[in-house]
Amino acid sequence: MTLPFGTRLRAAMDERGPLCVGIDPHAALLDSWGLADDVAGLERFTFTVVEALAGTVAVFKPQSAFFERFGSRGVAVLERAVADLRQAGGLVVMDAKRGDIGSTMAAYAEAFLRKDAPLFSDALTVSPYLGYGSLKPAVDLARESGAGLFVLALTSNPEGAEVQRAVREDGRTISATMLAHLAEENAGETPMGSFGAVVGATLGDLSSFDLDINGPLLAPGIGAQGATPADLPAVFGAAVRNVVPNVSRGVLRHGPDATALRASAERYADEIRAAVGA
Repeated sequence: MTLPFGTRLRAAMDERGPLCVGIDPHAALLDSWGLADDVAGLERFTFTVVEALAGTVAVFKPQSAFFERFGSRGVAVLERAVADLRQAGGLVVMDAKRGDIGSTMAAYAEAFLRKDAPLFSDALTVSPYLGYGSLKPAVDLARESGAGLFVLALTSNPEGAEVQRAVREDGRTISATMLAHLAEENAGETPMGSFGAVVGATLGDLSSFDLDINGPLLAPGIGAQGATPADLPAVFGAAVRNVVPNVSRGVLRHGPDATALRASAERYADEIRAAVGA
């Protein structure tokens, strides 16, 4: 039986360091590597990252959109990358931010969370803004497959606040409601549950939110977006040990040199480990 995602994630973070590297092959980054914005460039970029980091980094977060834009050939590159990363012991969080209802949500879940699916990933980012209950097909399949979810809760983009910090009739914000749902999903799980939240590392003091959901907190914003590893304790407080900080451009800008990519990832992992007391 596959161990739950939360168990596997805790072990990977303890062994390799609490770092998630985003794989975001957008056109400007391909160009900075001297690569064409085509499938060949996408493939060269992706597998340079995979070969350089798959054996040492705990978590990878490929952004599905940057592969989908090349059609079926781009998705084929993503399928190979997911398989190679997982074979090398890395955990894959597919950043697809899917969100829908009923059979459509179930189909999205099957694409990424069904064990025999070509894009099967260890976890999937999802949007709860059709109501948390709309995610039930993904929650159920994740439990069955030993996978996890990261639910958008307190994102770092400025526009997110108009929805996420809106106040419900009961006085709670939408974000607080999502965090409470996740705490319920993770209740009683050890060493932590498999249902996490996306919480931006650039948001400053979040002490008004209960981030102790007994699950992982995927934290974009380290590096190019301005947050540093040293900021994490102030942002996440007592929940900082469960934070999975994501760095994308901060690492990827050092390519295509594999040695430089590894050195950058190792430096971030060490700085994060020191900051969170891991």
